[in-house]
Amino acid sequence: MTATLPETTTRPEFQPVEVRRRALTEGRLLVLAAIVMSALTLRVAVTAFSPLAERIGQDIGYSTAIVGVFGMIPTAMFALSGLLTPLLVRRLGLERTALTAMLMAGSGMLIRVLMGDTATLLLFSALALAGMGIGNVVIPPLVKRYFGDRLAVVSSLYIVMVQLGTVIPALVAVPIADSHGWRISLGLWAVLGFAAAVPWIGVLRDRRGHDVEDKTGMPAAKPTGRPWRSPLAWGMAGMFGMTSLITYAIFAWLPKILSEAGASAQFGGSMVGIFALIGLVAAFSAPTIVTRFRNPFLVVVGCAVFFFIGFAGLLIAPMSAPLLWVLVLGLGPSTFPMALTLINLRTRTSAGSAALSGFTQGVGYAVACVGPVLFGLLHTATDGWLAPFAMLGVAVLVLLAGAWQACKPRLLEDTWSSKQNN
Repeated sequence: MTATLPETTTRPEFQPVEVRRRALTEGRLLVLAAIVMSALTLRVAVTAFSPLAERIGQDIGYSTAIVGVFGMIPTAMFALSGLLTPLLVRRLGLERTALTAMLMAGSGMLIRVLMGDTATLLLFSALALAGMGIGNVVIPPLVKRYFGDRLAVVSSLYIVMVQLGTVIPALVAVPIADSHGWRISLGLWAVLGFAAAVPWIGVLRDRRGHDVEDKTGMPAAKPTGRPWRSPLAWGMAGMFGMTSLITYAIFAWLPKILSEAGASAQFGGSMVGIFALIGLVAAFSAPTIVTRFRNPFLVVVGCAVFFFIGFAGLLIAPMSAPLLWVLVLGLGPSTFPMALTLINLRTRTSAGSAALSGFTQGVGYAVACVGPVLFGLLHTATDGWLAPFAMLGVAVLVLLAGAWQACKPRLLEDTWSSKQNN
């Protein structure tokens, strides 16, 4: 099935629009399968490992301090991948880069379970996570390239797959390890990485000779500016980075917050699961909402309100209505799928989308690394939760400042042009 590109033109004001809306799978079924399977792969190396970290440590002999190192590797590798992937895209093109990413993810996940020492486990975990980080960056521009006429639908679909890839491995990791051992539980997800590579091979075969050009007539892998010169790009990085910082801090510390308020460890774990599941609601709805607003900043303000209500509830009366606080708090990170959708809405070409995606996620994940650590340090220093939640409150304000720039109806390429003209 030939992977043809959508015909696009440009609105004079700020964003691309299709000449003709096509059926979702019209000439694009193989690409859709590749995007969906890749998206499902993007978190499994993280969430399949976390529930088994202590068990694996007991088997191969690493300390609890190393568990913390494993906890920092995902955001560190995602950040590094975000900054380096645009360079890789320039040399290989989007499709070959996506194929490389899935092969890295599959190989890293497979080899790490065959190793018997901490150093190689860390090394090949980093390889798998680097592949997933590259996938994080290239999927948005691939969606733009092939589904520019269906951005909301396909963005929702792939973000839902990312969420499912976050939740499902965490739910089944322990039962599978109990019955078949941790190596099987951890290694079976390598199959998903290799399976996601297969449709990209088919896409490259169909696009032979045409895999470096966009239907817009512009080179697919050679943006004409630098994202760090654009206030839009910095706004996107602030919006994405603060959302990720808050989310990772909540994932890490919500059980502790609730346990100190009198809840059981099992209850705290279930609240983390609910917090993650609420992300599915946002993944379904946020891309569609964003595409219907010329400037969706008011939606971001609503998300900020959800954040503040959740913070206040967990700080002041965590056990009075913990489910309510977690449900409300879980709606705050709707700014995550919003940011991923805006990457495509605020760029004219897949080249611009790739550059903006790399900058947004590279800077964003680098900032997110410090979230759980700083939250914990503030709690230890003050022996309370006021200072940590105040830090998250400041993060929300930075998120709003970034979103103010990111949501303005303009294109990244035009902000580059204006910079060059000054």
